[in-house]
Amino acid sequence: MIAGAAGPGLPGVTSAGDHALAAAAVAAGALGIVAGGLRWLRVAQREHYLSGSATRFALRWWLRSRPVNAVGLVLALAGAGLAPFWPATAFATAAVTVGGPIGLSVRGRSSPLAWTRRLRTLAAVWAALEIAAVGGAAVAGLGPRVAALGAVLAPIFVDAACVLVSPLERKLAGAHVRRAAARLRRVGPTVVAITGSYGKTSTKGYVAHLLAATHSVVASPASFNNRAGLARAVNEHLAEGTDVFVAEMGTYGPGEIAELCAFVPPDVAVITAIGPVHLERFGSEERIVAAKSEILARAPCAVLVVDDPRLAALAANPGPATTTVWRVSSHDLGAGVTVSEEAGALVLYVRGERVGEVRDVDARPGNVAAAAAVALQLGVPPADVVRRLATLPTAPHRLERAQAPGGFVVLDDTYNANPAGARAALSSLGRQGQGATRRVVVTPGMVELGARQGEENTILGREAAAAATDVVVVGRTNRRALRRGAPGAVAVETRQEAAEWVRARLGPGDVVLYENDLPDHYP
Repeated sequence: MIAGAAGPGLPGVTSAGDHALAAAAVAAGALGIVAGGLRWLRVAQREHYLSGSATRFALRWWLRSRPVNAVGLVLALAGAGLAPFWPATAFATAAVTVGGPIGLSVRGRSSPLAWTRRLRTLAAVWAALEIAAVGGAAVAGLGPRVAALGAVLAPIFVDAACVLVSPLERKLAGAHVRRAAARLRRVGPTVVAITGSYGKTSTKGYVAHLLAATHSVVASPASFNNRAGLARAVNEHLAEGTDVFVAEMGTYGPGEIAELCAFVPPDVAVITAIGPVHLERFGSEERIVAAKSEILARAPCAVLVVDDPRLAALAANPGPATTTVWRVSSHDLGAGVTVSEEAGALVLYVRGERVGEVRDVDARPGNVAAAAAVALQLGVPPADVVRRLATLPTAPHRLERAQAPGGFVVLDDTYNANPAGARAALSSLGRQGQGATRRVVVTPGMVELGARQGEENTILGREAAAAATDVVVVGRTNRRALRRGAPGAVAVETRQEAAEWVRARLGPGDVVLYENDLPDHYP
């Protein structure tokens, strides 16, 4: 049936049966393209539509998640390569791409695909690219091969669509940004802008709480900390008569915070900390410092946690517009504001003088000091700051304490994903787990730490093993590194399995810390 000479359509096809087989191979490839597209579109959505993210995660899933996926990728590529000569091999590629990579579902468990307007636009562009490639190949007589390759290369097509759609999305978002800028000018609140590698959300909540008794305050909700999110926060939440708008500002690269400050210009700028968060994208901590310090360029007042020497250096040389600098610390009494932990209490010092203390507040002193400095800058008396500190809120999923039906204590720190925060959470586990029969740490480890990811997760495993009686590792992304630090750790595939393990073994008086959580588009 397959001869050495090519017919008029497909290479090596000489009969109607061969044409039918080739057409079926193209159809099978199309199924693989659709299944793959849905998977990688979901990844792109979860990764904020950053070009390159779908391909990066595809490589993780196919090559690093589990051996069966690596074997599947080899079979898929071999099937695509042989398809021009034996169209039936394209069925192997289709089978692999419809069913795999194993572990990454099409629909998703913890991060399902949401068919927003933006995703529909992206999906349409991606589909057009795939159809153009396969259709053109079919005309050239290479339909089975390109259909099979289109399934394997679906993440690359998704990333290409992200690049093509990006200018349109920026233009559409620009209208919302202009409306937000106009609303800010009309309402005229004092703007407190907060950034940092970690501690942004907690500090934002503390600032809003300390000001709430004397000011009308609106804080950007949840993690609305990028261009579109802040514009939405202003347009939907900033009411007439608001005295203070507290804006959390995040960044994945240079220039982003400067862009945010262009339409949300801060009166008070806060940098909480510098660390290796998103180091995979930035490349170095020096670039992180430069990106975060963009928040100071327009701000007349800066609040900097000088426990980090890089922020201490910024305090000595802030932005050109800065006329007031609050140096804050968790231990240096020479700072403008210090909040230190002393005998189980948080003690507030202002310019070295002890103002007061609060007990039974589990919060990072540096973040509290930054929030206290903002409150003092905006006219809240020191004594009132101390009174408000006693009722500091806990940010959702950041060391939230709850009692499980089984009687054990749950510490939910699932929104924390940095080395310093993990150490603070383990310290809290030690304090709250004193006398407990079992202290358990459940974690998938930390991500986006670049070349330091393996080392930092090994350290986390070692410190978790020292603080807990049991360590449960979730997923495969950091399993090897975590178990190097905690050789006796239990390994499970999903957080649900980990929760079942905990419920089966813990009882009254025990405590479990859920440290970080990765959505299911991570291996």
